[in-house]
Parts: sequence; C-alpha cells; structure tokens
Amino acid sequence: MKNTVFIFFLMLLAGILQAQNIDYSIPDRDDTKDMNFEIIGKVSGNYSIYKNNRNSHDICIYDTEMELKNRIRMEFLPERISNVDFVAYGDFYYMIYQYQKKNILHCEMIKLNGEGKLMTEAVELDTTQISGSSENKIYSVINSDDKKKILVFKVKRQHEKGYQITSLLYDNQMSLIKRSVFTLQVNNKDGLFTDFLLDNDGDFVVGLCSRSGNREYINKFELLFKKAEEDRPIRIPTNLDDKTLDEVKIKFDNYNKRIITTSLYYKLKKNNIDGIYSMIWDKKNETILNETSFQFNDSIRLDAKGESGTLKAAFNDHFIKQVIPLQDGGYAVTTELYYSSSKSNVWNRYDYLYGNNMFSPYSYGYYSPFNRFNYMGYYDPFNRFNMGNQVRYSCGNIMVFFFEADGSLRWNNTIRKSQFDDNTDSYLSYQLFNTGTDLRFLFNQKEKREFLLNSVSVDSDGKIKRQPTLKNLNRDYEFMPKHGKQVGLRQVILPCMYKNYICFAKLDF
Repeated sequence: MKNTVFIFFLMLLAGILQAQNIDYSIPDRDDTKDMNFEIIGKVSGNYSIYKNNRNSHDICIYDTEMELKNRIRMEFLPERISNVDFVAYGDFYYMIYQYQKKNILHCEMIKLNGEGKLMTEAVELDTTQISGSSENKIYSVINSDDKKKILVFKVKRQHEKGYQITSLLYDNQMSLIKRSVFTLQVNNKDGLFTDFLLDNDGDFVVGLCSRSGNREYINKFELLFKKAEEDRPIRIPTNLDDKTLDEVKIKFDNYNKRIITTSLYYKLKKNNIDGIYSMIWDKKNETILNETSFQFNDSIRLDAKGESGTLKAAFNDHFIKQVIPLQDGGYAVTTELYYSSSKSNVWNRYDYLYGNNMFSPYSYGYYSPFNRFNYMGYYDPFNRFNMGNQVRYSCGNIMVFFFEADGSLRWNNTIRKSQFDDNTDSYLSYQLFNTGTDLRFLFNQKEKREFLLNSVSVDSDGKIKRQPTLKNLNRDYEFMPKHGKQVGLRQVILPCMYKNYICFAKLDF
C-alpha cells in the first residue's frame, strides 16, 4: 500500500513538473529590440518563427527545447515587401506577402515545409494598380478556424458613401474557389467596419457601423453576410432602440452555424457604459434568434472597477477582448480594464477605439482593417514609431461572462490583476488559451519592481484557480504575454526580452 501511494505521489509530482515546464531560446545578437516577428506555429514537430530586420526576412526553426536548429535567410523574396501573413498546418505553411513594383502592388504566395524550405515557387494571387507608394498595404488575409478556407480580400473606398470589395476564396491547397467583386453603398459617411471573419463553410461576415458624427458612438449597426458561392452579401439590420454601441465584436459559432455579435452599450449618449449587447444570427434559417441587453449590477461593477473611479463608471475603461462560442450554443465574453495617461494628453476612449483600429472616413483608396502591425505590416511590440510624449499604460481586472444560448447570464467571475508600465504596454494585458477543459490566462504582475508571470484558469462552472508560481522562471527574461500564440492544446510560445534582445519561451501546461 505504501509503495502504491509513493508511486502515485511520484506520478502526480511528475505531472506537476511537466505542466509547468518552460524552455527558453538563446538570445541572438540579430534579434534586437528593433526586430519585428510573427510566431508561425508548430510545423513538423518544430517551431517556426518569422523575423524581420529592415530588409532581411528570416525563418527560424526551433526544436522541442527551443534550441535554434536553423535560421534561413529568405533572399529570394522581392524588395519592398509591405505585409506578410502566415497560415500554418501540421507539416507545412503558406506565406502570403505583398510588394510594390513600379505602380503595381503584387500579392503572392509561397509554400514552405517545417524546415523552412520552399515547396512551391511564388504564385501570384492578385495585383492592384496604385499611385505612388503611400497605398502599399492593401490586401488582408483571414482563415477559417479549421484552416480549410483562406480568404484574401481588399476594400476600396470609391466615394463618400461607396466601397468596392474584392474577395478571393481558397481551399487549404490554395486552389481558388470563388472570386467576387461587389460594391457596397452606405447611408452614412462616418461608417465603420468591424473585423472581417471567415467560417468553416467559406462564408464571411463583417459588421457595418453607422454614427451620427465622426465623434460619436455607434447608433446603427448591420451585418454583411456573404455565402461562399454567392457574389453579393445580404444585409442584416439590428434593432438598437435607444442604445448606442461601443466597439462591436463578432465571432462565428462553427458548432451551431451561428454568428455572435457583442458590444458594450450605453443607454444615454456619452454616458457611462451600462452593459453588454448581444445579437445571435442563425445561418441555417437566416434569421435573428435573439437580441439581448445584459445590464451590469452594482456587484459586477464593484468587481470591474479599478483602484480609482466611481461605481457607475466602472466599465468606462473596459474593452471586450474575446468572444468564445460554446458547443451548447452559449458563449463567453471577456473584458479587460485598459487606459493610458500622460502629462500632455488626457485619456480618450473614443480616440483609442476609432483613432486606429477602424476605417477612417476621411481617407479614400484602399485600406487594411487589421492594424496590429506597424507601417511594414509586422508586429511592433514596443511601439517604436509612436513619437508622442511619455505615456503610462495601465491594465486592470479581467471580467469573464458566460451566457446561455438565449443571451441570459449563466455566471460571471473576475480575475484580479493590476499592471502598469511606462512608454510601452508590451508586458501588460494577457494571453488566453483554451485547453478544452478550461480557459487559461497568462499575465505579468510586478513584484519588487520585476514582472513575474502568473497563470490563472477558469473552468466551465466559473471557478477560478490560481496556479502555483511557474517553475523554471528566470527573472532575467521579461514575458510579453499578449504577443504570444497557442501552438498546442496545452502549449504556448511567448516572446520575451532578455536585456535588449527578443527571444522566445515555450510553456507546457
């Protein structure tokens, strides 16, 4: 009996150690703070990471212990690459890039294996004639959750109330399924697009938001839904009544063939945030299943508010970060407190929402709806191109809401944290990954002036569990959780800083 207990204890201990294993890559002298990067994923048992320094483009291959196996300089790429996207599979990945040659912008694709070697020559997907070099980031790339569908698209504003959208739908062999070109007329010159999304059937959706003025919140919202085989989208209006919306988040529910739309909302214009608006649209019957408005009570507001501020204004600095569909038709929504401050500028939620991440109504021509990149199109975690004054960034509590399929609240809970940093928010916020049994949040907390990585999980019943301090934590490495990527069911890769060099850490849970 004692031997059995002892063996069980050893197995349990081994499981704990394995669950908290961290492997660090060795810093490379070329991987300075000025480097841009993209974590491609796990391919053929190795981990591929794209790195860009000025005009050099490299693929780095790491083994299971994050030791560098190879660094491949992609000398065959053309000059003046303006944007790259990757879609990774088990044993290969696609790199889709765009570059300008004279007055033509080219969008091309190459296929690479897990060793970073070419499997195909460059294939041209599309071209666009442009004027000058100011419009050199035109094409956007999205893929379905199962990665069996890939969409390359561009949006051009033709006039004050009109757009032209060109979309190219591919399968996972990059064979063209459908090319569509359609015009879209809007009634409001101050309109905004949400993110574009693609589902497993190849259907895509985008939200079109209208405002009464360029300094106002959203007072009208509709979905634009296009089936894979159709040439034009259908328009799905919503009923906001007396509500105005904040930033709108959309998510495909591939389990139940639905579209989930959420937003924080206001009852009175430019007042305090009152709750979460949700709309569920059924693809099968092409009908709205429900529209609901969940109002925050004082107990929820007390959990949400930061160290200062009033109860009524508790959510005024919160933003919806994720919408997660559930197989039973329900869905989870996470929000996070975020704001910045400086001596010369007052924090303005409106400028944060609409200053960068949605379409500017004052510019014409092509644009890209994805602005997580710098002018070259890659991750720029240190915001090097922001020439403003010293800014302090702050992030606070994470709120997790689980809703039933009918929009009623199942439960909510709070993950408490307090973060701040000066001139960069790269070490703030969190990384969320889904293990299949719970949601895991990774974030930094400052202890004795140093960032220390924390791990907190939330199960399907809303129970929060804080994991013990992660083993093998090296205080010389500072993690950047929000720039990480889930590469396995219980595995993530996080970028981190070692002195002034960017390196990467693989965490197994």
